[in-house]
Amino acid sequence: MSGEVGAPADPIARCYRHPTRETGVRCVRCDRPICPDCMRPASVGFQCPDDVRLGQVDRARPRTAVGARIGSGAPIVTWSIVGINVLVYLASAIGSPGGLNNPTQSRLFTDWQLFPYAVHQNHQYWRLLTSAFLHVSLLHIAVNMLALWIIGPYLERLLGPARYLGLYLLSALGGSVAVYLFGAQLQGVAGASGAIFGLFAAALIFVRELGLDPRSLIMTLVLNFIFTFAVADISRLGHIGGFLTGAAAAFAIGGLPKHRGKLANNTQAALLLLLLAVLILAVAWRTATFPTLID
Repeated sequence: MSGEVGAPADPIARCYRHPTRETGVRCVRCDRPICPDCMRPASVGFQCPDDVRLGQVDRARPRTAVGARIGSGAPIVTWSIVGINVLVYLASAIGSPGGLNNPTQSRLFTDWQLFPYAVHQNHQYWRLLTSAFLHVSLLHIAVNMLALWIIGPYLERLLGPARYLGLYLLSALGGSVAVYLFGAQLQGVAGASGAIFGLFAAALIFVRELGLDPRSLIMTLVLNFIFTFAVADISRLGHIGGFLTGAAAAFAIGGLPKHRGKLANNTQAALLLLLLAVLILAVAWRTATFPTLID
């Protein structure tokens, strides 16, 4: 008489983290056996500790309307820009006979200010950016840094450090490019006002996301533009160029109001680089067509 031989029983599974412990439960993600001490409740079944940690890492962090990660809220970039401006002002004042009240006679100020003829003649293109960190008086730097201190943190929290820094530097460069394109060849220009106006333009575009009062912001902008055109020795071109560049950078980051949050990070970066390329091409065109006669 013949009979059937039963199939060998499956070996008892042991926890992958505790090999001496037998278990009949497996992780729903990786299918590894886990003991009661390693079981982590999931929406269905249990997960192992390793997969729970991976899930926490992979889980998307909260982001702002333009895709920036929500951080600690400390405006580190704004504080750094203010600090750099103050340090540059002190350095220029130390080297100037006029001291803190008139730092324009220092070698640093002379080498860094935006002087269109020197930019073209000596190819000193760094002046297009370094001039944005110079100021001609204590009142000048106080007004600009106060404006930056007020509006900067709002934008930095919304945009994130990298986007915010890009906006600031592009706005500063845009103001200088406008001066280089259309300004007097022998007129020196300095100040962070172009960058500040760029930040105001971005704040106007993102006013809803920032939670600011649009009427107060518009009134502030109107007063600033009135001041720009009413007071002598103010770079109108720098302010307008910074404002327009800041607006363009804000649209590159956030898109149109109906599409906020839909531009991918790579798309934002590509559009900002395109804006930078336009500014560089404008400088190259001006250099190639720079008048031979001084205005």
